[in-house]
Amino acid sequence: MDIQLFLLIIVVITAIAFDFTNGFHDTGNAMATSIASGALKPKVAVGLAAVLNLAGAFMSTAVAATIAKGLIDGHIVTLELVFAGLVGGIVWNLLTWLLGIPSSSSHALIGGVVGATIAAVGGHGVIWKGVVSHVLIPAVVAAILAIGVGAIATWLVYRVTRGLDSARTAAGFRYGQWGSASLVALAHGTGDAQKTMGIIFLALMSYGSLGKGAVAPPLWVIVACAVSMALGTYLGGWRIIRTLGKGLVEIESPQGMAAESSSAAVILLSTHFGYALSTTQVCTGSVLGSGLGKPGGEVRWGVAGRMVVAWLVTLPLAGLVGAVTYWIVHLIGGYPGAIIGFGLLAAVSTLIYIRSRKAKVDHNNVNAEWEGSLTAGLDAAEEIPPPTEVVNPADAGGPPRSGSDDPTVGAGNMS
Repeated sequence: MDIQLFLLIIVVITAIAFDFTNGFHDTGNAMATSIASGALKPKVAVGLAAVLNLAGAFMSTAVAATIAKGLIDGHIVTLELVFAGLVGGIVWNLLTWLLGIPSSSSHALIGGVVGATIAAVGGHGVIWKGVVSHVLIPAVVAAILAIGVGAIATWLVYRVTRGLDSARTAAGFRYGQWGSASLVALAHGTGDAQKTMGIIFLALMSYGSLGKGAVAPPLWVIVACAVSMALGTYLGGWRIIRTLGKGLVEIESPQGMAAESSSAAVILLSTHFGYALSTTQVCTGSVLGSGLGKPGGEVRWGVAGRMVVAWLVTLPLAGLVGAVTYWIVHLIGGYPGAIIGFGLLAAVSTLIYIRSRKAKVDHNNVNAEWEGSLTAGLDAAEEIPPPTEVVNPADAGGPPRSGSDDPTVGAGNMS
């Protein structure tokens, strides 16, 4: 097999793996508030999100074109570079998922690709104007806009329903969350699945399967990315769902509906204009705004601060991983370089997964009370008390049981 074809296969597999991590990493964007408020059961919520992400991925390719042509010079793209960029995105996704931090999968991917590009040819290979105008400025503006829109929407909801029976209005808003959460999941599919489509698009152009004038990825790329993201979404990123639903703000149904509606509006608007917007930052901003907009609402600023720090370091740290990966693969070269690079990615991913099992978060405990950190109190809540030892009263100095002293009788009486 030709080395370039081998690299292309590795890149496509890695890109689909990234889309899979993107799916479970960002499930909370659409469904965390509905799960926290009780509007949807956890497994139902992630199933609904998976279906709508799948549908949304087929609705537009504007963002895919931005990723493929607007951020780095297409003439210097190599398959090694694309692979290294994907590794940067995957590793950052898994690390932030482990910590329960809803950081941007979009920025992780872009950071990985930009870092690999700088390692390969230097800074001149990056279209900095495109990075600033299509990534950095939209991220800042969208997060601030989402906070403002979420706060105003939440304030209006509580203002309009003031004086009404709280139990009845809460039930109504839970039904409303079915629609608003679904809209966010659909909007997420229209944006995030396309980012991976854009990466495979780049790889195909580098290999020569597509001409430089191609304007959209092939259908098989769209289908593969849509399905992998839907599968990842269905697994449920419970660690991040827990942080968004319980750690940042104590969500009630009116807040949830207001936050979800605000997020969907901002995401769909950005997708329409082809901006590679961070769905995570928009949804987190809306949740934060819902805490600010609720009369007497409380925001856990320590959790919010950790999220902001993660947002600030996503691009450079994912870029560093991408750059190191490129140097390893390129310096070793050929089949060994590609195999070692892929093997290192698999090893790191496995280690992170094993570490996550030590403090498990799933659909059974995702809504447990927040006790200061992601996993605080979860182990104690899940511990099964040891069986009570049955002591024969005669052995303890008490009166013997009537009937038989056979200990098997005592065991039988426990049932």
